[in-house]
Amino acid sequence: MNIPDPVPGLVIRYAYLWSHEAKAGHEEGSKDRPCAILLTTTTKSGAKMVTVLPVTHTPPSDEKLAVEIPTGTKARLGLDDERSWVILAELNHFQWPGPDLRPATGDRTGDVAYGLLPASLYETIRVKWLAAYDAGKVAQVRRTS
Repeated sequence: MNIPDPVPGLVIRYAYLWSHEAKAGHEEGSKDRPCAILLTTTTKSGAKMVTVLPVTHTPPSDEKLAVEIPTGTKARLGLDDERSWVILAELNHFQWPGPDLRPATGDRTGDVAYGLLPASLYETIRVKWLAAYDAGKVAQVRRTS
């Protein structure tokens, strides 16, 4: 599996664990899905920590808590042509690379990354996520560390 350096805005394939799944006692996500890296940090010991937001086809119940991915961006990343949103009210936090990374759909090289979001789209996601976080509307699931 090809594992790139994690950078904000990179879209990866990941076994995302929704907060309702974690509350029900699940340790594994029920579905592998694209996720956008929101933030990367490095611990004092040198471990890379990554925060990811899930991408879903399900329309958001609150548009303030999601950002739609434009059709052109989805095509460039090699994602399907259905409408998709980055969900801002959910996140997983884990040590990179972690056991829940998966090869991107259709990638014969085993690369876990689809590619980078445009800088302007990432910035929209970041700003809207900060507002959601400040409003106390973000559920966090800590995964493997």
